[in-house]
Amino acid sequence: MDVFYAYTYGTAGWLALQATPLIVSPTIILALLNPEVRDPSNLEEYFSRSLGITMLAVGVLVVLLSGSVPLTSSLNATTDEESPKAPYAVPTLTISFIYHTAMGFYCYGNYSTTGQSAFALGALGSGLLASIGLWVLLFASSQGHISRKTGADKRTSGFPFNNQESASAKKKQLRKGA
Repeated sequence: MDVFYAYTYGTAGWLALQATPLIVSPTIILALLNPEVRDPSNLEEYFSRSLGITMLAVGVLVVLLSGSVPLTSSLNATTDEESPKAPYAVPTLTISFIYHTAMGFYCYGNYSTTGQSAFALGALGSGLLASIGLWVLLFASSQGHISRKTGADKRTSGFPFNNQESASAKKKQLRKGA
């Protein structure tokens, strides 16, 4: 399985895992985060359930907009910026990475001040997904600039050393010798 697919499905799974107790029973969330156990008010119940449904919707959007689920008859999903199959893959990846980073810092800040384990679990899950998202953004979001003629990556440079085996170096040597 590709890391990109693992990241998108991991994001959707993490959001679904967080949304489940919000939708099923807002009392569980109040018991985890409040020192005194009480029934949630109507407003707390509404916000809890609407946040849970929103998290499910965002998880589904991440999977659909990243191209992980093929919406056409073609089975090839890619993170290439010019791909017509997944034109929103990189922006979706970027937004979900920023979300996981912000949530990781927020949960860690709350854990460091309150010491509640629910925030530590949130910081751990969001931090893990943020680090995977950063890796995917940096290393797996493009095919690179590969030369059709030589198969070499065009973005590499020879500084401070010269590449004596490159096609252009051999071409220069042939010109000098002729």
